[in-house]
Amino acid sequence: MKKLLPIIVFVGMLISFPQQLSACEIDFEIIKGEKESYTAGDQFMVLVEVVLTHRACPEALKKTKFKMQGLKVVKSTPWKEITTMEHQRKLIVQVVDDSVENLVLTATRTCDKDGGFGSMTLAVAPKE
Repeated sequence: MKKLLPIIVFVGMLISFPQQLSACEIDFEIIKGEKESYTAGDQFMVLVEVVLTHRACPEALKKTKFKMQGLKVVKSTPWKEITTMEHQRKLIVQVVDDSVENLVLTATRTCDKDGGFGSMTLAVAPKE
């Protein structure tokens, strides 16, 4: 029993200490119009999912910043709460510049709990 006591104390200490939680997770999924490569004028629909892995976030979802390379958002839905920790939004995205190497869509969230980041890279159709 004396040999087990230090292990029990150590495990108890690990459980009682606050754990460092990771930032929120941001994922993208093309749900309509997916292709192997894209050219100017192509449109597709993206489902954006934010999972608040650090529980309650002090920053509103509308403060999520989207940046694009070769793309623009044509239309979007408001954020929809799937669960208290998971939120989704749909974006209709159009290719506006197919002279770039890759089309890139990123989302960034900044808060005092490390925020979150997600990125999606798409191929540009080769020029003939």
